[in-house]
Amino acid sequence: MAIYSGDSNLDEQIELWLKWDRNAQTLNEIKELLIKKDFTKLSKRLLERLTFGTAGLRACMRAGFDSMNDLVIIQTAQGLCEYIKEQYKEEDYNRGVVFGFDGRYNSKRFAELSATVFVQNKIKVYLYGHMVATPFVPFAILQKHCLAGVMVTASHNPKEDNGYKVYWGNGAQIISPHDKNIQRAILDNLEPKASSWRTDILTRTELLEDPFEEMRELYFQTLRTHIPQKYLDVNQQQKEQGNIRFVYTAMHGVGWPFVKQAFQIACLPNLAPVEEQKEADPEFPTVKFPNPEEGKSSLQLSIKKAEDESINMILANDPDADRLAYAEKDNETGVWKVFNGNELGTLLGWWSIENYKGLHPDVDMGECYLLASTVSSKILLAMAEREGFNFIETLTGFKWMGNRAIELMQQDKHVLFAFEEAIGFMFSTAVLDKDGISAATHLATMACYLHATEGLTLTKKLQQIYQKYGYHCTNCSYLFCDQPEIIKRIFNRLRNFENGQPGTYPSSILNGEFRIKNIRDLTTGIDTAQPHGLAILPVSSSSQMITFNFENGLVITLRTSGTEPKIKYYAELCAKPEEKDWGKLRTILDRMVGAIVEEFLQPCLNNLKPKAD
Repeated sequence: MAIYSGDSNLDEQIELWLKWDRNAQTLNEIKELLIKKDFTKLSKRLLERLTFGTAGLRACMRAGFDSMNDLVIIQTAQGLCEYIKEQYKEEDYNRGVVFGFDGRYNSKRFAELSATVFVQNKIKVYLYGHMVATPFVPFAILQKHCLAGVMVTASHNPKEDNGYKVYWGNGAQIISPHDKNIQRAILDNLEPKASSWRTDILTRTELLEDPFEEMRELYFQTLRTHIPQKYLDVNQQQKEQGNIRFVYTAMHGVGWPFVKQAFQIACLPNLAPVEEQKEADPEFPTVKFPNPEEGKSSLQLSIKKAEDESINMILANDPDADRLAYAEKDNETGVWKVFNGNELGTLLGWWSIENYKGLHPDVDMGECYLLASTVSSKILLAMAEREGFNFIETLTGFKWMGNRAIELMQQDKHVLFAFEEAIGFMFSTAVLDKDGISAATHLATMACYLHATEGLTLTKKLQQIYQKYGYHCTNCSYLFCDQPEIIKRIFNRLRNFENGQPGTYPSSILNGEFRIKNIRDLTTGIDTAQPHGLAILPVSSSSQMITFNFENGLVITLRTSGTEPKIKYYAELCAKPEEKDWGKLRTILDRMVGAIVEEFLQPCLNNLKPKAD
């Protein structure tokens, strides 16, 4: 073995990279670092390896085993392929695996490399011939009874990133033990086979099929069947009258052609697209972060378009069109309100019940289920207690909600809706993941119906819901921290709070003014609200997540992001319907959250950076 750095582990990995990588650009990146003798950077790139997290893989595109590049994709595809061969019989291979890609740099390339690996292993591949919205991969898995599926996307991450989102044959994102077993299979199959680089085979194999036209037609047919005819009639009426319109932005992503067709299928008014952001562009030139969850900072061009055309409603997808944002202008004040994910979840949750009753007038609500992640609003719980449907809370992420929905469906239950506060919505079970296209269609249908029948905006409807079920005010945000050791120190301090004594947590904030009732730590498995003191929800020691329940009803969860260098917090005060002083509740919430951030996270001491707006 050649000696490069003197560190035998690093030198071994350098040699493997030089031997294995056939991409000239990334091969030269490593060679240039060698010439510069930048062994610190080489250690970071080559001694650390990407592992499956919340959404499969997601990282910066560059050379190195810790990054997204041709070699890592081939290694990942080889491991995934071998694991699928372990799990399925050879006669199942014709069920196929589906691959989709978005408009980011290298997305198509990574999908084609993956398809090459599977075809070489005699497994049928459905490779979309055009960039698609993420929901089209889980949709195709269900429609074609595939073995698994992969979407190549980094969703709303910066332009430098890409990702590899893996779904199992049930149409939901992978959960344990699949994630750990796939990771094991990758490590067992690191050496790229010569055939894995031969993408030219895709032009002459009978094992490859493009499902685009078939799935597009089926997707929109299915979407239409989930809307009662009476709502389609109202949409058509509003379209003809021309007094309700929506601005739409695809945020330089893939959403525009799909949302445009969805609106046509649902008889909705024609959209006014933000032209500068309509087409997929991997540079994301007009936004700092291509994430509509960022609020007004990401919707500036949309607001300008709406103002120019006297439109008071904006719909926005993220670049892979699995999330949905919405903004509405108050015509009296001229102020734009950007709805948060909990507010949209409240509205769409209410609408999912109305919509389902429209399709199934004799439905037994006791057989119906709505889901939300544990960091999302508890408004659906308040609604369930009054309306007789069932509400279930899951861990954060649609991999948990999708798999929980499958369990319920296997028991012949009706899953109407699932949501997470990060503007992710699953309306019906046609797609067992968040779907920004169907969510936009149903939200616009709701807006048309409320406008036509009651003269209500979505802001007014949200207030009506709070009046009936109790005001639920939330404060959710995050702070940036790109140093894992600091994040670990922050959370360890919270678990050793009283003079460093293990297993002790904070008992109050603001010098005892607001006392903590119980604590749930899903990193360690502690839940002081349970009789045995152990958490009911699944525990993961690889991520940080602590929930504090205060005596006055405030619930706040602190957790790390699975895909970004952030510490996130989610706080909510849940009022009873008779509590009408919403302003006072909001003031209490914001004051408590400010204190929790300062006392628990210590942003100045730990150099944590707040979000832009």
